[in-house]
Amino acid sequence: MATDLSSESSDTAASEFDWLTLDDGEQVQWSGKPHVYSIVPALIVGLPLALFLIGIPIVVGAYLNRENTVYLLTNEALYRKSGILSRDVQKIEFEKVQNISYSQGALGNYFGYGTVDISTAGGTGVEMQFRSVPDPKAVQQRINEQSRRARGKGADDRSTSESPEQVLEDIRTELRAIRRAVEAGGRDATPTDPEGDDGGRN
Repeated sequence: MATDLSSESSDTAASEFDWLTLDDGEQVQWSGKPHVYSIVPALIVGLPLALFLIGIPIVVGAYLNRENTVYLLTNEALYRKSGILSRDVQKIEFEKVQNISYSQGALGNYFGYGTVDISTAGGTGVEMQFRSVPDPKAVQQRINEQSRRARGKGADDRSTSESPEQVLEDIRTELRAIRRAVEAGGRDATPTDPEGDDGGRN
């Protein structure tokens, strides 16, 4: 299950996720959860064992795990919420994202779900996973696009952070450094003595 929330207001989208705290200007763009068919392996194992009551916890655990897992993208970061009895919320800002890949097993390829892996700059491998997410290729592309936008925005912010006065002062500093270098080079140069040259020839 996936939901495009880019057209909704930040307050409306965020109200659906009581675990989420957004920064100023941050808006929810997309949310999803594990594919409903991702619990098929648990059903295959658990249903035959349900006759002996052993399989019931397997099936119930897989269902609750899916229902309590949420993947979410905002215009600034990635979020993953999980946990049945407890709550674990993981966040990665798009500016830190370095690599996004996805994979699909045999069942995932058949039913249309897979795992998206997100790695960060300076990290030690995969930092976040969207497991069993529907249409993992589309999710990977969406994360890539949003990551590029975030990095582009960060570069624009840094380029405009200096005021015109600061830019002019930097230029003056560079010009003074060039002038000192030229003057020092002129003092170090050895003057040519025409008479001395003539005398040497005579």
